[in-house]
Parts: sequence; structure tokens; C-alpha cells
Amino acid sequence: MLAALAACGTAATAPEPRYEADTFVLASQKHGPRLCVAIDFSLPPQCGGPDIAGWDWNGVEHSDRHGVRWGEYRVVGTWDGEKLTLTEPPRPAERPDSPPSRSRFTSPCPEPSGGWRPVAPAKATQQAIDAAITRAKKLPGYAGAWLDQSYLDEIEGYDSNDPRSVERYANDHERLVLNLRFTGDATTREPAIRELWGGALCLSQAQHTKKELQTLHGRASKEIKGVFSGWVDELKGQVEIGAWLATPELQHEVDEKYGKGLVVLHSFLRPVGL
Repeated sequence: MLAALAACGTAATAPEPRYEADTFVLASQKHGPRLCVAIDFSLPPQCGGPDIAGWDWNGVEHSDRHGVRWGEYRVVGTWDGEKLTLTEPPRPAERPDSPPSRSRFTSPCPEPSGGWRPVAPAKATQQAIDAAITRAKKLPGYAGAWLDQSYLDEIEGYDSNDPRSVERYANDHERLVLNLRFTGDATTREPAIRELWGGALCLSQAQHTKKELQTLHGRASKEIKGVFSGWVDELKGQVEIGAWLATPELQHEVDEKYGKGLVVLHSFLRPVGL
């Protein structure tokens, strides 16, 4: 019995979970090393974020200017809700290759026979778009607006990072689709919009108004621990929240509190190996 009790007393406890991130790290004369979000790429750069314990600039390549040191690294450590404590030396950040960019701002409406075309080309202008969106925001049940320029995906050689390419091909008012979203029957707003906008138009239904989602965003940002960013996604009709550590358990709690799928968490840190 004594042997059994001794064995229980010396049983190894479960190791603390470890998390990792590929991130910008910065230290200045005002603060030590920290994980960075909302980076201001001035020279030297500036950023905000939680502290990193166990950091040694002598062990990593980095930039140094006016007492500020920085670089991009993969960091691994334990998280106590306020700081990351390194459990192994940092190494260069690993950035996966990005797939070719395609527009996420698409239209939920079925494409009309003959394709998306203006019904009144004289009213397919930037001024008309601005006026139509301004009016839409004043109509009951307004939930969001965006421009579908997915036609750009079909243009060979188009480069969204090249200003000359953007200037040449983007914002073609005779090819883009103005998307407006409302609660209830969205089609009842078409006459008011068509008075101003003559280009392609997609009206779709939302479950919540933009004002409701903005109110939810403000509430969730205050009530969820470890939040560093947040926004309303008008396409998905939900609130997106960036948190330092968002576990499946925390997402479940958020779903229970605010409604499933209404507030979606994005974690800065991820479990090691995932």
C-alpha cells in the first residue's frame, strides 16, 4: 500500500500544452521582446502585443535601429494568458506559399442568362455606385455592401499587386456586380436602388442587420479574453474575432453565448504540430 501511495505521489503530471506561431518579434528601449500585431512598418517599426519570456537576441539574426530590434521567427512555448514562455530557441519564420489569389467578393445570386451586364449603362459609374450604397445604408434591414470583381480572375496576366494592372482592369463598372444585402425580402429594395445604379446588381438576404452585427462585435470584443482584433464580415454575416489563443473549447463557449456561427474566433497561437 505504501509503495502504491508513493508511486501515486511521484506520478508525472501532464506537460503544459505548447503553442507556436510564425510572427514578427520586436523589442525597444521601452519594452522587451513581444509578439506583434498591428505592425507599423516605419523605420524602426513599432507594434503591440504580449511579452515573450526567455528571449535572447544574441541567438537569432535580427535588424537593429535606434535601439529597436526586430525580426520574423517561428516561436514555440507555453502560454499563461498574458505571455509566451519559450520552450525552445526561435528559428526563422516559415511562410507557406500562397495559392493564386482569387476574389472572395463574389455574388450569391445566380448569374443571369447572358452574363452580368448593365441594364442602364449611363448609370453604371462610380458616382452611381457611391450614391446607391449611401441610399442602401438608409433602407430598412441594411446588412452590407460589396463589389464583385471576380471577372478579374479570368484576365490572363492580371496582378492585383501591380498598380498599373489594377488601374487598367479593375473597377470596370460595366463588368463588376454591386452586391447589397438586407434582412427580409431584399428584392423589395430594388426599385430604390435602380433609381441610382444601372450596372449589374445582386440583392441577397441576411439574417442580421449590419447594425446588429456591429453591436455584437462591440460586446464580444469586451467579453472574450485575449482579443486583439475584430471586424464584421458582411459577406458571411458574422463577427470575426482575433484572439491570442482560441481553443475549440472557447469557440464552443462563444457559440453557446452568442449563437452558433455568429462569432468566429481566429487564434494567433496554434498547438504545436498542427
